[in-house]
Amino acid sequence: MIKVGVVDTTFARVDMGSIAEKTIKESLPNARVLRYTVPGIKDIPVAAKKLIEESGCDGVITLGWVGKTLTDKLSYVAMSVGLQLVQLMSNKHVIDVTVHEDEADDESKLYEIAVDRVRKHAVNLVKLLVGGGEALRPYAGKGLRQGMPDVGSIKY
Repeated sequence: MIKVGVVDTTFARVDMGSIAEKTIKESLPNARVLRYTVPGIKDIPVAAKKLIEESGCDGVITLGWVGKTLTDKLSYVAMSVGLQLVQLMSNKHVIDVTVHEDEADDESKLYEIAVDRVRKHAVNLVKLLVGGGEALRPYAGKGLRQGMPDVGSIKY
């Protein structure tokens, strides 16, 4: 049985953890989904590491929300570096799904971005866990976006 970790935060303005859980279960009904909720994005790397090392997760999806200030953006950079270290130390995929508050002025648009990004990346993680490094190969160079419209390939 594949174990998938989901890390979300109380800082987020959308319950992205529930969206990820539902999407993973729809994509991989036999998966065991373990959820770990932390206060903010700087707490995400240790939660991902604990899900991998202590709970035996095969991969993790992390769900963060970044405010508009420079402090928020710097916190995101620190979290991102932490997640890279978790991946390298564990040799497991940790898919970072982050919504930045300044991606849209309208709250309904932010909600749409969050839902689309979480769903698409949850499916990406399932594909990686089931099919390995070849699973996403058919989509390489397609200009696919999560949370925004796809931009397509550049062809000459």
